[in-house]
Amino acid sequence: MEVTGKIKVISAEQQISPTFRKKELVITTDEQYPQSIMIEFVQDKSDLLNNFSVGENVKVSINLGGREWVNPQGETKYFNSIKGWRIEKIVDATATAPAQAPPMPAAAFPPATVLNEEGPDDLPF
Repeated sequence: MEVTGKIKVISAEQQISPTFRKKELVITTDEQYPQSIMIEFVQDKSDLLNNFSVGENVKVSINLGGREWVNPQGETKYFNSIKGWRIEKIVDATATAPAQAPPMPAAAFPPATVLNEEGPDDLPF
């Protein structure tokens, strides 16, 4: 799955345990009702965020995860996670497109000459 939007927050790296680290990214979607979505980048994927900054438009490839937990009172709770595994900058195509020359008006071309239908046909087909 993919999510696109503008980077709102990039958290500092969190060392959860000696063998587990993560960074959190919040992007704001660009739709009628914008959403702020938190995406976790864990382990070596957290390094992917080093080349990005707040305000950039990005496309993030994600996996959805979920787990069940039973609390001490015996109640079952469910938790969801959104984990990022790739992030790309979205480049505005109109801003980087080279300027194109306007098309030439039809009046700039001379009129065609009259063709002789009785002449030899030199077309290959």
